[in-house]
Amino acid sequence: MDLDAALRDATRRLTEAEIEGPNREARILLMHAIGADQTGLLRRRGGKLTEAEAGTFQAMVTRRAAREPAAVIIGHREFWSLDFLVTADTLIPRPDSETVIEAALDYRRDRPPSRILDLGTGTGCLLLSALSEFQDAWGLGVDLSPPAALVAEANARRLGLADRAAIMVGRWTDALAGRFDLILSNPPYIPAGDIPGLMPEVERFEPHLALDGGPDGLDPYRRLFGDLPRILLPGGLALFEFGIGQAEALVALAETLSLKVIDVRRDLAGQPRVLAVSHP
Repeated sequence: MDLDAALRDATRRLTEAEIEGPNREARILLMHAIGADQTGLLRRRGGKLTEAEAGTFQAMVTRRAAREPAAVIIGHREFWSLDFLVTADTLIPRPDSETVIEAALDYRRDRPPSRILDLGTGTGCLLLSALSEFQDAWGLGVDLSPPAALVAEANARRLGLADRAAIMVGRWTDALAGRFDLILSNPPYIPAGDIPGLMPEVERFEPHLALDGGPDGLDPYRRLFGDLPRILLPGGLALFEFGIGQAEALVALAETLSLKVIDVRRDLAGQPRVLAVSHP
């Protein structure tokens, strides 16, 4: 099969499926199918695909046209310049979540944490990215999903961080007895009634366990904010990602529970995205 023709056909199919950026998505899938990077793809333009490459590429395009996310199809996604394994059991790491790591560095660069906790770790992207920056720290990731915890463990090994990261299956802080000086979390924050209206890539293919934040999307924060005095060291920092339109309610909740609100950080699109809190 002619490579350029295959790419054009894939772009057409993804356009018809209403995929945003269909040519870019087709190129990502093609690079994975032939085992090449951007340079390798350019070198092969005008050439042919092998029968195996063509079959793999066509199967991947069919899955993407059905709105399965490209990150799940190819099995990995970049986050904080690190490469993370991704499966259908985990949320796909998103650039918005890098705001959590940026905030951690801004607030703790001069006082690096020694013990980091990531609640709802998923792929481990927050925990492992933080450990890559705070190189004397040890971290614990907690997730309710055993398959997600296995993905986080695999990512820790792949990134050479397994000696400083432990992954545990559990419900939030139930099994925790120690305290941490940096806590990170991207908990479920989608109101349950809004999930059926999400884009198909999310509603059909990402785990609802990691999306459903209860009737108003804030149930996990009520639980976690209440636990902070027990698990956050005095002078420690907790960073929580949240959804669009939730900042005001979360600030009010934190203040009601006598937490100290340090900042509301905005993401690259200018949306309020991360709440930084501590406790007296």
